[in-house]
Amino acid sequence: MSAAPTPFLSRNPADPADILTEVAPVGAVAVAAAVERARAAQPGWLGGGAAARSAALSAIAAAVEAAAAELADLAVREVGKPLAEARAEVARTAAVWRYYAQAPYEPTGAVHESAAGPGLLLTRRRPHGVAGLITPWNFPFAIPSWKAAPALAAGNTVVLKPAPEATACARRLAEIIGQALPEGAFTLVTGGPEEGEALLATADALSFTGSTTVGTAVVRTATARGVPVQAEMGGLNAAIVLPDTDIARAAGHIASAIAGYAGQKCTATSRVIAVGAALGPLREALAEELRTLAVGDPADPATVCGPLIGERARDRFAAALEGLPPLAAGTAPDGPGWYAAPTVVEKLPEGHHLLREEVFGPVAVLLPADDLADAVRITNSVPYGLVTSVHTAGLDAVLHGLDRLDTGMVRVNAPSAGVDFHLPFGGTKASGHGPREQGRAALEFYTSSRTYTLTPAHTM
Repeated sequence: MSAAPTPFLSRNPADPADILTEVAPVGAVAVAAAVERARAAQPGWLGGGAAARSAALSAIAAAVEAAAAELADLAVREVGKPLAEARAEVARTAAVWRYYAQAPYEPTGAVHESAAGPGLLLTRRRPHGVAGLITPWNFPFAIPSWKAAPALAAGNTVVLKPAPEATACARRLAEIIGQALPEGAFTLVTGGPEEGEALLATADALSFTGSTTVGTAVVRTATARGVPVQAEMGGLNAAIVLPDTDIARAAGHIASAIAGYAGQKCTATSRVIAVGAALGPLREALAEELRTLAVGDPADPATVCGPLIGERARDRFAAALEGLPPLAAGTAPDGPGWYAAPTVVEKLPEGHHLLREEVFGPVAVLLPADDLADAVRITNSVPYGLVTSVHTAGLDAVLHGLDRLDTGMVRVNAPSAGVDFHLPFGGTKASGHGPREQGRAALEFYTSSRTYTLTPAHTM
């Protein structure tokens, strides 16, 4: 007999001695069984009609709002999310469910005239069946929700495999969702790579958010099976600062995008590109912002940068900065938590790993650019293409330069970290594969289009 898999302990990143839950991997067989139960439940979920699906999603939104304080505190404790951000994530989670609660009433196709003779041509979008969702720990409520809500609204059933580090959050969310849905419509499976691989092998559509390495393997497996797949992966996002901008305001936005939630967002800023005369003033302003930025206990409402998710993450952060003198750095509190000081470095040798690889921590590189065209070239020079923020007082750069950016999203005079859930979200190159998430784009991913040709049996 093979040995039982080792359980994973979900710990509080601010106090690792505080264990939230023990995560027992359910195994590949249990995942396959969950998918089969979801597949059996799917026709009934779809056949219940638009009103039933809309009411269920609305009920989930209301239940999330009713439990908002509890959910925010749980995210603070399990994944170290600063309280202000945790509260905002829970509010967004409720808004996502409410937004997609209206989707079942939306048109699912169109009617066209026949090209010749009597008859009609119809297009109609239909659900795939079972949507398999693999989600990360950094947005433990919002990401599972912005995947599950459109999948369910379109008539699919869902099996969710969250990251082990966010298991307590996922379990609580699953309780809320399960109370509003029929049995089998939503199932949570816990575990690690084995359970993720089992879901990849059995679900009818796959949506993944996580690292580029794992996401690439997910895409390869799903593509070989011939099932729809989307993968949102890493980022090495740039903030372009032009000389005409309000430097102090830009520095505040950029510091928050570097250090907010300890840089543990795929939309965090990793490179700051100062154009021309902006370099000197931005260097000083950014250094001051980092020195005064609130780093500490994520349960404190004033905290911007809390702990990293685990000891390995902190070690990886330290290794990334080894031998580099910081241009500016914040503070890292003493104590048991996995904290790291927000840091900006500059004058790196060409090809340095910080210019090519995502650290997933509060660190960024300051880079000079001769002009906007040079800044665009630097931005596009990395394997990733998720989001770019641009800071400028005029429209010239926006109208004439930004279409050359090879990123899926561009945010003007705003931090790179930020999501509008009613619009498409996703990146180019190694940052993303497949259709976009969120907004109406998500409904399109979770359905396939059919064309019907209707001709009369008899003509008049």
